[in-house]
Amino acid sequence: MPEPTAKVIHYTDVPAQVFGAEAPGTTIRWLIDEAHDGAPNYALRLIEVAAGGHTPDHTHPFEHENFVVEGRGRVRIGDAWHDVGPGSVIFVPAGVRHCYANAGDGPFRFLCGIPTSRLMPQG
Repeated sequence: MPEPTAKVIHYTDVPAQVFGAEAPGTTIRWLIDEAHDGAPNYALRLIEVAAGGHTPDHTHPFEHENFVVEGRGRVRIGDAWHDVGPGSVIFVPAGVRHCYANAGDGPFRFLCGIPTSRLMPQG
């Protein structure tokens, strides 16, 4: 792991990675993370969902903290769907099923914070 260093960039300078068939129209940019920046506690990602797209419907053993930057979306937390838009804040506890879907005609972008690997539960 690299030594932590300060970083100031534009988000578009970070390559967007395609999720794949399980998440059509969705990309992720690892803005700040342990592997590239040495960030010891927290990773910050930008998720971009194209019109008609969605993220995987999934669970995992760590929490998410989200902030919607642009667009209209829907998020499933457990069995309930919620409408979200710019300025919406979303917290998904560890182990809770969740999915994000674009509910508009333009891009749906949100920041997603997660703990780094050293803080994630093992097992």
